[in-house]
Amino acid sequence: MNLSSQKKIAAKILKVGKTRVRFNPEKLSDVSGALTRDDVRSLINSNAVLRKPAKGNSRGRFRAKKKAKEKGRRKGSGRREGTSSARAPKKRRWITKIRALRDELKNMREKGEITASDYRRLYIQAKGNLFQSRRHLHEHIKRVKE
Repeated sequence: MNLSSQKKIAAKILKVGKTRVRFNPEKLSDVSGALTRDDVRSLINSNAVLRKPAKGNSRGRFRAKKKAKEKGRRKGSGRREGTSSARAPKKRRWITKIRALRDELKNMREKGEITASDYRRLYIQAKGNLFQSRRHLHEHIKRVKE
């Protein structure tokens, strides 16, 4: 027996897709006799026509992927779009580096590890891009003191 028209009517009434409409197998004869929207409505009320629950998407795979990304995975060359300077602009890299160096110099001056005149000289050298990192700055200071 073809129940496609009843399914279509039920889907419209229930405001779901046709795939989410289910007929009670024990009441199929009642369903096949339903011709109007009112007939289908009464079948819905008598649980002869049922609405399947909506399926959600599992977020398990997403969470696993997110955890891997937090560890630093999934960032290989095949994943990248844009040059390295597009992904981390040169100016932004410079700002990050110079702030770290200036912060380190300030801390060293406050702790008394370097004098005010040393601070000024090193500050200017940092501005001139002499140091690549905090570690490089420390190595330079150590080398100069020897």
